[in-house]
Amino acid sequence: MPNVRARMTFLLWTKSAAVKTARIVTACAMLMGCRPAVETPKVHQWDLLDPRFHTYWEKANIPEEGNFSIQNKELTLMPGLPMSGCKFTAWGTLGLPSIHYSIEYEAMRADGDDIFGMCTFPVSSHQAHATFVIGGWGGTLTGISSIDFKDASENSTRAEQRFQNGAWHHVRIEVRAEDLRVWVNHKRVVNVSILGRRVSLRPGYIDHCLPFGFATWNTTGKIRHVQIRKL
Repeated sequence: MPNVRARMTFLLWTKSAAVKTARIVTACAMLMGCRPAVETPKVHQWDLLDPRFHTYWEKANIPEEGNFSIQNKELTLMPGLPMSGCKFTAWGTLGLPSIHYSIEYEAMRADGDDIFGMCTFPVSSHQAHATFVIGGWGGTLTGISSIDFKDASENSTRAEQRFQNGAWHHVRIEVRAEDLRVWVNHKRVVNVSILGRRVSLRPGYIDHCLPFGFATWNTTGKIRHVQIRKL
């Protein structure tokens, strides 16, 4: 009899343990199923000269412009008569920001003596676009075109510096709702309030570079390391 009782006790214990295990497994499965879905990381930075974006770059179709090419993550604009340009067509499609963001790139004037890395970009707080001019009006001028209908040579953002041909020059542009800021070679050259002011493009063919693009004037220009970041 003791053996029978022991055997019955063992069987009852085994069944109870199995039931508890099944309950635990079921509870774990339910918890696993109720966990919130893992969110896809949001993109806050774009390298626009990455090979996967090459097909989004196009000629600006400026009359008598030179050709452009992208090789080894470096964009080259050949001289036009007098202007050349290119544009990045997928700005909106890829969800790139149009306010509270920064643009960084390096530009080189490989040949010539005028504008070599002019950048046109969106400013959605004003439902507009603006252009940062580098190396204009004889090769030394920097500034924003246009503010209150005055271009970079006429408004308060105008500055002068020398740009050596064959050298890379680092540019950082910050686009904010109330101001625009620009650094060239880590020196701030623009810090202008646009609150209550009109932001627009200079008349001419620069609008062919929308929604985002680069242009040159009588020069061979090279662009690399084009980085867009949310601020």
